[in-house]
Amino acid sequence: MTKFYKFLIPTIVILISVSCKKEENSNFTLKGEIKGLKKGIVYLQKDGDSSIVNLDSMAINGQPEFTLKTTIDEPILLYLKLFKSDDDEHYIPFFADEGVTEIKTTLKNFSYDAEVKGSKQQDLLNEYTKVMSNFNNQNLDIIEASFLAQKNNDSITVDSLNKASETLLKRKYSFTIQFAINHKDNIIAPYLALYEMPSANPVYVDSVYNGLNDDVKNSFYGKKLGKFIENRKVEN
Repeated sequence: MTKFYKFLIPTIVILISVSCKKEENSNFTLKGEIKGLKKGIVYLQKDGDSSIVNLDSMAINGQPEFTLKTTIDEPILLYLKLFKSDDDEHYIPFFADEGVTEIKTTLKNFSYDAEVKGSKQQDLLNEYTKVMSNFNNQNLDIIEASFLAQKNNDSITVDSLNKASETLLKRKYSFTIQFAINHKDNIIAPYLALYEMPSANPVYVDSVYNGLNDDVKNSFYGKKLGKFIENRKVEN
């Protein structure tokens, strides 16, 4: 047996052992399918202290399906990243919990065509983003109408559309606040307060936090929201 094969065999054994250990320890599985993708790399990622952390990855070479695994301590937002070239990266954020999450999407519209099924947190996020999508579509209509009004020097219509835009923004905030309050027993509440309404009236942000039960307050996003509120009070 050559020196090369003497080196190769233990290396393979080590890789298999590491892989098996990872399979045994993982409590979260992401099963995905990207229609139209022939070649690329998919990554399972999370936010680190100062950068994105890779949890698992898999090379796609002809097959559209893939499986990624990791271990999580509690429900948390993860990212499915698709890498095709140095200048071509796409992300799908989703809430992960112990068990299996499924993501089906397309190469053409990677982020927009994503269908995510899995955790209770993700179900709530799907419900929330569906309503937000309607608000965003209305906002795009207002922007388009305002552009035409400005082009026609129609100041009255422009003023009216500006007021409509402000009203729509208030409705978005109001919906987000109410959605968070209605789901105060789920980590979706502090998550929305942190990332969807940080500039809202502090009274509403505080009311979301104060309504959380102890388990949610002690969760990753509950602690982050508590720290956010504390820092805001110190700054003021």
